[in-house]
Amino acid sequence: MTSTVDIANYALNMIGASNISALDENSKAGRLVNQRYSNARDAVFRSHPWNCLIRRAELAQETTAPAFGYTYQYPLPTEPYCLRVLEFSNGSMSYPQDNMFSNRGGPVFVIEGRKLLTDEGTVRIKYIARVTDPNEYDATLIETIAARLAMEIAYAVTGSTTVVQLVSAMYDEKIREARFIDATEGAPQKLEASDFIESRF
Repeated sequence: MTSTVDIANYALNMIGASNISALDENSKAGRLVNQRYSNARDAVFRSHPWNCLIRRAELAQETTAPAFGYTYQYPLPTEPYCLRVLEFSNGSMSYPQDNMFSNRGGPVFVIEGRKLLTDEGTVRIKYIARVTDPNEYDATLIETIAARLAMEIAYAVTGSTTVVQLVSAMYDEKIREARFIDATEGAPQKLEASDFIESRF
């Protein structure tokens, strides 16, 4: 079984540092890991539609409408917490596959804060969830999180720009590998221009 401490120690080992026994350990490495772990993990989660993190939900419509622009608003899921919406459906059509547009010809939905705004009366989404149990991660995702964490704490722990460059290259390599492996699972999905645009951010 993998724990958050295991992932943290994997990251520390990548930069030649000693293991910690807990995320809240009172040591320089422990404090740095405790400070950066959640942000590094979420950044990796948002960077790719990892199969092991995808969840589905039908959203409950709020009684209060948006001030303008759209007819309805829906709060995004919190259990598990929604980090990124991947796909939107009104029950019969889905975006991006069906190139849906709003009644005004614009985007069928927008995300503002923790709300999804749309003209559709039914909303179902696929989304990237903030899954906090590492036992639900596949091996490549674990390695990628560790590499991202190593990259973020490398200079603070080692003071070496060379180590930073090495772990940055390692992170780039691992995320490319992980994306390739993850993308080959299941039936291929149609890609739209928006997928390529979003991947830049």
